[in-house]
Amino acid sequence: MTNKLIIGDYAYSSWSLRGWLLFRRFGIPAEVTLLDFFADESVAEQVKAYAPAKTVPIWVTEDGDVLGESIAIAEELATRYPAANLWPADPAARAVARALTAEMHSGFGTLRNDCPMNIRVAYSESPVSDDLKADLARIDLIFGMAREKFGRNGPWLCGEYSIADAFYAPVAARIAGYSLPVSQVTQDYVNAHLNDGAFRRWRAMGLIKGADLPWYARDYPQKPWPGPTPLAAKAVDSGTPENDACPYSGLPVTHLLELDGRIFGFCNDFCRDKTVADPEAWPQFMALL
Repeated sequence: MTNKLIIGDYAYSSWSLRGWLLFRRFGIPAEVTLLDFFADESVAEQVKAYAPAKTVPIWVTEDGDVLGESIAIAEELATRYPAANLWPADPAARAVARALTAEMHSGFGTLRNDCPMNIRVAYSESPVSDDLKADLARIDLIFGMAREKFGRNGPWLCGEYSIADAFYAPVAARIAGYSLPVSQVTQDYVNAHLNDGAFRRWRAMGLIKGADLPWYARDYPQKPWPGPTPLAAKAVDSGTPENDACPYSGLPVTHLLELDGRIFGFCNDFCRDKTVADPEAWPQFMALL
């Protein structure tokens, strides 16, 4: 058997983003199954086959065991794949990363409730209640302390990218998407996520896969997404592609993309459209370009 990862909507499911990053960011193979947040069946009904799990993400291990809690998934991946270095090697950094991860798993309820993740839109301003200010102040404090102690080794919280960073990726998406007031240290950390290739690939898929869910929308002034501006690619119906095989699957091309007057082919509309959304996020495509 292979690992199986069951996740929710790319655009809105913050916990699914955490689970997906734990596999993709650390090179752990898994077959991904996507649930439909717009389906008549609830998430709990859609995951009945994966009992005892009742929420996403869900990891079905190579042995057929089912894990349905993100923090348990993270710890078990670290145990089963030690060479992937999911936790920092340095004991002090590892201790802080574990503490930060545990706090994210159980805390920041106001941020979650007031600012649901929606990577399809960014707001130029949004209301900030006193309780939300308290969550943001706490984030500034713990990020600042982690970065002061371990920030010499890169943009992440505790040195190299770790489980803690996967857990705080949706926080970065919320801060960016709602233009929340944070310290410069926190904003720099948010920008590191916005520029991270794996995060950009997740967002590219979220832009083109799944329905717009109105209960996530907010009536706030909008602005362009604050991450990197994508290259100006577009889907086209005709042309002669430079490649015969899809850069992702290796299958014959059936759908076309144009970028800078050049035509490239893909095996289906999803492969093409995720590339149109953010060409630079996809190393396989950039190798062609």
